[in-house]
Amino acid sequence: MLNFILACLISFLAGSFPSGFVIGKLVKGIDIRQHGSGNVGATNVFRVVGKRWGGLVLFLDALKGWLSVTVIASLFLSGEPSFSGLLWRLVAGFAAIAGHNWTPFLAFKGGKGVATSLGVALGLFPKAASCALASWALVLALSGYVSLASILAAFSFPAWMFLFYRAAAGAPILFGLSILLALLILYTHRSNLGRLWAGKEHRIWKK
Repeated sequence: MLNFILACLISFLAGSFPSGFVIGKLVKGIDIRQHGSGNVGATNVFRVVGKRWGGLVLFLDALKGWLSVTVIASLFLSGEPSFSGLLWRLVAGFAAIAGHNWTPFLAFKGGKGVATSLGVALGLFPKAASCALASWALVLALSGYVSLASILAAFSFPAWMFLFYRAAAGAPILFGLSILLALLILYTHRSNLGRLWAGKEHRIWKK
């Protein structure tokens, strides 16, 4: 149990690293929370700081999730049986996502968890994650709305999980956790949903 607690704590701290805030400070000397949408995620960095810096933040935020379930969890949970080990890795991944969304380094106000969730999913379920990423890219290309692409990709993830992992050990639990992840992303995008509904959401590029 101690190893599990340590894995979750370190994963939370790793997820808490505020990539967007740090890049904003280093590159432009600004507090990214005072510009654009006020969010510290990759999309706002893309708009305010620049495309390549937004891409770097996207990579770093995804890396936090990937490291939590592949490297950090492996250090503490290597002796666990296959399914319980996978389940504990998932919990460590959720801890990293929580750290990103509610980072203690920024008064518990962080990003929206999409990139970090992608990293967790790529580390554990690469087929489903890759298909969800492709869904995200397709919706983004057609609509220009990152928020819409993120929400729809998140809700496509349980479908991909069912398609590729329905015969895996503990499949109902994994499927339920994938739905929980989608609901978490929906929750963090609730303000975006309001703007989408009102026609006030901004596209990633001007149309």
